[in-house]
Amino acid sequence: MAIIHRADLRPSKAEALAAWLPSQAWSGVTAGEGVEVVGRFRLDDPDGEVGIETIVVRTASGRLLHTPLTYRGAPLDRADAFLVTEMDHSVLGRRWVYDATGDPVYADVVRRAIATGGHEAELERADGSGSWDKESTAVGSGSAASSPTVTAVETRTEEGETTIDTGHGELVVLRVVGSPVPSGETLRATWPTGAGVLVVLAEPSA
Repeated sequence: MAIIHRADLRPSKAEALAAWLPSQAWSGVTAGEGVEVVGRFRLDDPDGEVGIETIVVRTASGRLLHTPLTYRGAPLDRADAFLVTEMDHSVLGRRWVYDATGDPVYADVVRRAIATGGHEAELERADGSGSWDKESTAVGSGSAASSPTVTAVETRTEEGETTIDTGHGELVVLRVVGSPVPSGETLRATWPTGAGVLVVLAEPSA
């Protein structure tokens, strides 16, 4: 379950991504080019400390990009290279927003979702008035009873793939939706205008 506040964000998520993506060679986005959010879903941090959100955006050229983010209340150690922006949240205050591929909490949660057949989080309103409607869904293809805990990651990006070495196999994050999918268990998402594999657990541990 993810607790979602009704809040103002500065910059907005779309603004933050439009400013960050031009620095990412795989994106094909140029400075000043806007992006449109076409789908997003949340995953649960079991400790309730880190917000985990996957966002799919459409560029001006029509490409769909997979941009997972984590939201933290304090900077993540040794992760400056993955910082997307610092954001002012009208309820939670200052937030540090990271490219999730450099965040061990994201790797742990996504690996578990893939390996065990987990799915997106329920979106509960922070004021206790019920739930928000989901914009997208996601489900892992595995059927394992559990997943080893990921506490550290090593991340590298080549062209349209970011590979996360979790110590318990590699997660391949497909940055461009529709890219060829490596063999392995998958996290597949569906949003209002489409669907696709976003992450592959390419080398699961025995």
